[in-house]
Amino acid sequence: MSNGINKGAIVGVDVGGTFTDLFHYDEVRGSFRTAKVPSNRGDEAVGFLAGLQSFGPVAELGSIVHGTTVGTNALLERKGAKVGLITTAGFRDVLEMRRRDRRHTWGLWGDFVPVVDRDMRLEVAERTLADGTIRTEIDPEEVRAAARKLADQGAEALAIVFINAYANPANELAALEAAREVWPNANLECSSRILPEIREFERTSTTALNAYLQPVVGSYLAKLDNVLAGEGFGGRFHIVQSNGGVMSTDTARRLPVRTALSGPAAGVIAAAAISKAAGFPNVITGDLGGTSFDVSLVVEGQTMLAAQTTIDFGLVVRTPMIEITTIGAGGGSIAGVDPGGMLQVGPESAGSRPGPVCYGQGNTRPTLTDANVLLGRINAERPIGGKLARLDVDAARAAIATHVAEPLGLDVMAAAEAVVRIANSKMAGAIRLVSIERGHDPAKFAAVPFGGGGALHVGALIKEVGLKAALVPRFPGVTSALGCVIADIRHDQVQTVNLPLVGIDARSLDRRMVEEATAARAVVQSAGLSVERIDLVFELDMHYIGQTHTVAVPLPVSVQDGTTGIDEATIRAAFERAYQASFSRLLPGVGAKIVNLRTAAIGRRPHFDLSALAPAAGTTVGGAYAGSRPVWFDGAWHEAAVYNRLDLPADAVIQGPAILEQPDATTVIDPDLSARVDRFGNVIVERNAR
Repeated sequence: MSNGINKGAIVGVDVGGTFTDLFHYDEVRGSFRTAKVPSNRGDEAVGFLAGLQSFGPVAELGSIVHGTTVGTNALLERKGAKVGLITTAGFRDVLEMRRRDRRHTWGLWGDFVPVVDRDMRLEVAERTLADGTIRTEIDPEEVRAAARKLADQGAEALAIVFINAYANPANELAALEAAREVWPNANLECSSRILPEIREFERTSTTALNAYLQPVVGSYLAKLDNVLAGEGFGGRFHIVQSNGGVMSTDTARRLPVRTALSGPAAGVIAAAAISKAAGFPNVITGDLGGTSFDVSLVVEGQTMLAAQTTIDFGLVVRTPMIEITTIGAGGGSIAGVDPGGMLQVGPESAGSRPGPVCYGQGNTRPTLTDANVLLGRINAERPIGGKLARLDVDAARAAIATHVAEPLGLDVMAAAEAVVRIANSKMAGAIRLVSIERGHDPAKFAAVPFGGGGALHVGALIKEVGLKAALVPRFPGVTSALGCVIADIRHDQVQTVNLPLVGIDARSLDRRMVEEATAARAVVQSAGLSVERIDLVFELDMHYIGQTHTVAVPLPVSVQDGTTGIDEATIRAAFERAYQASFSRLLPGVGAKIVNLRTAAIGRRPHFDLSALAPAAGTTVGGAYAGSRPVWFDGAWHEAAVYNRLDLPADAVIQGPAILEQPDATTVIDPDLSARVDRFGNVIVERNAR
């Protein structure tokens, strides 16, 4: 150690809509601590700092890794910056035309508004052909004039996208330099430095959304940097990417579009590691926070990556992301009866301020949390987060009676249970979407519920979807924060090559792969976090000639002694494996084409020994027993045993109905289910044997 910094102390911080979760891990001693504090929506730096200070002086921390939803929320709520776009003459409406899709398939009119208004999209004379030949060079003064005009019209960020810039970025890069001379801030970028890939809409959309987020994410990170500097923090500060890897804050400022699913991705990374170690390689993760329920699929221990994601209609991001489905069903989701007399739960949320009615902070409309409190599933005397001394059960009861029970003509307890059942149904639907509709049998998967509220609904997830079991992590409320700590460092690059496979110049492709790998490796090395090794992964986007859509083709090669050793036969075999797996057939006699080369450098973080989370030796079931209380299940009260979950020993078996309480979450065991504790301290919930 030097200057008081504990270089082995790393803290993962996940800022959610209601709580900020933290996981402190000392890599040298192998010890950990957790914390959960209320988020301060609108000024998240307050909760961020309060959580860090709970571990002691911030200046003594070695590194901080942050999973953030700032980018996600800005996109979903359309609260990004005012953006200006400079593009090739004739292509200003690419963002609006999209792929000629529409929000309502059979509607006569569309209601999509792109993130860049039409008067903020300016054209300049330039032309780069598909083969990379420059037919018309840019006029730097024309670019500067366009940039000045956009700045005068209030643009806070600038995106430059030229047609076919993926084939030759010279015009774009020259335009970027010209615009930089007159642009009033650092929020400007061009498509060839973000996504040098064919398909003009996806490239334009990704570049425009990156600009849309630059001022928002940049100012947020600057605020956190200032807070940390004020505390004397001299370590490394990193951000989790949507692909589940970690990047520096400098990269996050330049490429904020890669943070679009940052927070949820961290949780999936942790859940995948926990479940694989516990012997459940096939799981469906469910992160239930204050505002949303995020679902993802893990198959054979591997997270599912998508090359392209639609955040909302028309908001297409073409960058590798963990496949996550999000619905508006969180603990703060507001319940009410719509004009048609139907009970609805969400998507509107009470957030952390004012929060659920039982928080006593001014909200009068009931939430999912209020229903769980009234049903006895949440202990009103021991609320999670540490800020509130107790929850107001009477206020929750009154809100549910007024807004749900009376309009529906129900008893207040039946109304509270109806709220929970509606929420459970929405969560089950999201799980079916990522499993059954993609050809996976839920009976072969276990649920991994986490977040502050996931374990409250574990029984419904098993029974409504038909899952074989559920695995509740040792610290479900801070799983995403744990994911920040164990996530690898990752940098992805893509380059369009457009090469026919037959007669390919393998040496030229090999040189290009080595160059891409060298550049990606350098980004990972510059991150400053300790890694055991750096893996290089190559993948091609390929299709048969005449097709438009591609399949992802992993290549079984790496860089050794300055070469990958790639050849035509290796590529052909890899393509046929990938195509056969996707479509169960090949097209003999039809030539294949390579469209894009994808390169990823992955810095493997030191192994996190999950046994560090295991229950302490000498604990007993009797010592963890904390009495009992009535809990409402299926229309009636049941006397449920209550246990301090963290005091339960390994191999403990608990019969439902039971409530397992801990500082960051509550686990509910239904009357027809049982739970057992594994050697890592996870709780495995299963149906009782018949």
